[in-house]
Amino acid sequence: MSAVLSRQANSVKYTPLGPLRLPRPVFRIFNSRRHSIIAAAVLLILFLLVASGISRGRIPDSHRWSSESLPGNLVDAVDWSRFAYTQYATNAPYLCNSVMLFERLHRLGSRAERLLMYPSRFEVSGNKTDGQSWESALLRKARDEYNVILKPIEVLQRDSQDGTWAESYTKLLAFNQTQYARVLQLDSDSIILQTMDELFFLPPVPLAIPRAYWLNHRDNILSSQLLLIQPSNFEFARISKAIDAAGSKEYDMEIVNKLYKDSALILPHRPYNMLTTEYRYKNHKDYMGNEEEPFDPERVLKECKFLHFSDWPMPKVKASDQLLRTKVLTYS
Repeated sequence: MSAVLSRQANSVKYTPLGPLRLPRPVFRIFNSRRHSIIAAAVLLILFLLVASGISRGRIPDSHRWSSESLPGNLVDAVDWSRFAYTQYATNAPYLCNSVMLFERLHRLGSRAERLLMYPSRFEVSGNKTDGQSWESALLRKARDEYNVILKPIEVLQRDSQDGTWAESYTKLLAFNQTQYARVLQLDSDSIILQTMDELFFLPPVPLAIPRAYWLNHRDNILSSQLLLIQPSNFEFARISKAIDAAGSKEYDMEIVNKLYKDSALILPHRPYNMLTTEYRYKNHKDYMGNEEEPFDPERVLKECKFLHFSDWPMPKVKASDQLLRTKVLTYS
């Protein structure tokens, strides 16, 4: 495992997140002491209002924002090449999921870059008689249609009691993508309902993450299906050491909780982390964050930005090999 991790090491120098550069006219507002005091008061009020919502596990509708709500000149001033949505795929079905997620980002108009980590055994070039042709077609589709940057990697795998999670360590390679100041790693068995570009502007922190709201609240368990990461050689070294020391039942989620449970910046699960199984529950207080607010299925889905497919004990939806070959090979 150490040998595999060492081959993943990235020699690109880490670039600190740093302050967001704004056009000079923005600063003219604060030239006078009076204006500075007013601006500080407004910011304090907004912070208190938003904090009151976050404390209940959500951001109030009236205070929710996104990069689209920023003035155009501020959005254009951002160097978006410093940020990326990242995906990893260890096999063809998950590669297909990743491509669908990138298609959603492309359609929603996300400004950040898109990075796909895929097994080095997959060939990007190929033809319809090639044994790897469907993986090749998916990779080319992601690159050519959705502007995805392709990065071959060695899959991180360990002997495990559960084959489903045996390769989930690969997700943690996102901590090593130091060519970016910040990356947003998303599980591919999900759907993006709204762009989440605004998360890239949160205060600098190694990891921002939502809690697993469906588990015991007293345990404060972190959910690893959405990770806002500030990559660095230091953090990846910690991750690598934890993987090497992991027990037979410890996977990506256990490692993240072990290292960051007491230090991560907590993201509100409303709207950044919803399970599809929520619509089968009769009691929604855990997701709503309180017992008083009624559960309006349409309103909740409208506010949600990231929906994770999880309906245990129902199995994951998975396309057959024949369906993948039939649909994917239409792209050449």
